[in-house]
Parts: sequence; C-alpha cells; structure tokens
Amino acid sequence: MTSGPGSANARFDDDDYPAYTMGRAAEMLGTTPAFLRSLDEAKLLTPQRSEGGHRRYSRYQLRIAGRVRELIDQGTALDAACRIIILEDQLQDALELNAKLSRTDE
Repeated sequence: MTSGPGSANARFDDDDYPAYTMGRAAEMLGTTPAFLRSLDEAKLLTPQRSEGGHRRYSRYQLRIAGRVRELIDQGTALDAACRIIILEDQLQDALELNAKLSRTDE
C-alpha cells in the first residue's frame, strides 16, 4: 500500500478533500441540509460536486460551517456571520503573511 500524494491514505489528511455528503455533513454539524445550501447560496462555501451533481464537503468547509452555526446560535444574522468568517480568514492570511515577511527581514 502506498502513501504518496495520490494515494487514498493521503486524502485522510487532506482538509480540502470533499469527503462528506450533504446529509453526513449536516448530521455532523447538527444542522439541516437547508442550512448548508444557504451557505452555498451566500457564496461562503462552494462545495465540490459528485459525478451525479451532489454536493460534497471537505473538513475545512465543515469547520467554516460550524463557525457560522456558532455565530447564528449567538444571534448573529446569516449575512453578518458570513462577513465575520470572511474577515477572520482575511485577518489570518494577513497575520501569516506578516509573520513570513518578518522572518525574511531577519
């Protein structure tokens, strides 16, 4: 059995591999498929599609959906929750870039 980047084992560690069906993703998040569709409609998540056209979600996408769910449960509107998630991601990217640039200046 191989463990290279193209092997099945490599997919277990890949946060972007679309391993979860909509039903399974909703079950894991304790929500409904309609909630996941609303994130797709809001353009926050764009799940990959199976050959049959069914949505498939990655672990990364499930973490984002879980964070949105937390914000909504705290009373945040869906559109505001999506904006918060986008801004959090942008901040994280900026912090990582800043740290990288700081290391190259040393």
